[in-house]
Amino acid sequence: MEHDRLFKALLTTFFVEFLDLFFPEVKRNLNRKSIEFLDKEVFTDIASGERHEVDLLVKAKFRGKEAFFLIHVENQAAAQEAFGQRMFKYFARLHEKYQLPVYPIVLFSYDSPRSVAASSYQVNFPGWKVLDFQYRAIQLNRLNWRDFLKQPNPVASALMVKMKIAPEDRPRVKLECLRMMVRLKLDKARCAVIGTFMENYLKLTTRENAVYNAEMATLKEKQQETILELTTEWSREAVRSLVTRLLKRRFGRVPVALERQMNRLSERELGEFAEALLDFGSIADAREWVARRVTKPD
Repeated sequence: MEHDRLFKALLTTFFVEFLDLFFPEVKRNLNRKSIEFLDKEVFTDIASGERHEVDLLVKAKFRGKEAFFLIHVENQAAAQEAFGQRMFKYFARLHEKYQLPVYPIVLFSYDSPRSVAASSYQVNFPGWKVLDFQYRAIQLNRLNWRDFLKQPNPVASALMVKMKIAPEDRPRVKLECLRMMVRLKLDKARCAVIGTFMENYLKLTTRENAVYNAEMATLKEKQQETILELTTEWSREAVRSLVTRLLKRRFGRVPVALERQMNRLSERELGEFAEALLDFGSIADAREWVARRVTKPD
C-alpha cells in the first residue's frame, strides 16, 4: 500500500530522529553505528490463513555493550479491534526467532476515531493476571501540531500533517512544515521524502491554496525563494523515484550508471522518459534514450 510505503520511507530515512522525537531514552541507550534494518518478516495467522508483514524491524546494540536488541515499529492506518493481540503475536514470534529483547512501538496514523487507542494486550483469570503485554503507542490524531512547531526535527515536520489540525489551520501547517525544512537544511533527497509525505497527506483545496499563497507572500523574499526551490526539487525527485520503480518493475535491477545519468534529466525530461519506457524492449533501450538526452549539445 502507498500509505505503508510512505511511512516506511520516512521512518527508515529518519529513524534516529524518530526515536529522538518520541523515545529519547531509547536513543540515549542506542549505539547508532550498529543500526541494521532487517529484511521484512512475514507471518501467517494459522487460524485465519492471513499473511501479515512487519512494517519495520531494526536490530541494534545497546550503547557501550555487545548485547543486541530489536525495535519493532508498526504503522497502523486503521483502527482494529484485535490489534493488541496481533502485536503480541509479532512480539512472541520475533523474540522466538531472534532470541533478543524486542522494543515494540505502534504509530497510530488513522484520522478517526480519536478515542485513546489501547497500548496493551492482557490475558486475565479471576484473581490472576497471566499476561500484561504492553507496547509504546503514538496516536497522531491526539497530538496537536502546534506542540511540535519548535521541535527542530524532520520527523516532526512531516508528521505534523497527520496530527490534530483545525480546518482553518491547514494552509498554515503546510507553510510551517516547509519553513522547518528550510531551517533544518536537509539535503535534496531527504527533503523529497518529507515533501512527498506532506503532499500526499495535506492536499490543499483551491481556497486553501489561496490562503497558503497569501501567507507565503508575507515571508522575506529570500525565504520564499528557498521554499520554492525545495518544492520544485522534491517534485522532480518524486518523478525520478517513480521512473526508477517503473524501470525495476519492467527490467529488474537498474544499473548505477543509468541512475546517475537519470539524475541529470530535468523534470520535463523525466516525464517524457516515463512515457517512453513503456515502449522499451530492454534496459539497453533505456540507456540509449537517456544517453541521447544527457549528451545533447546546449
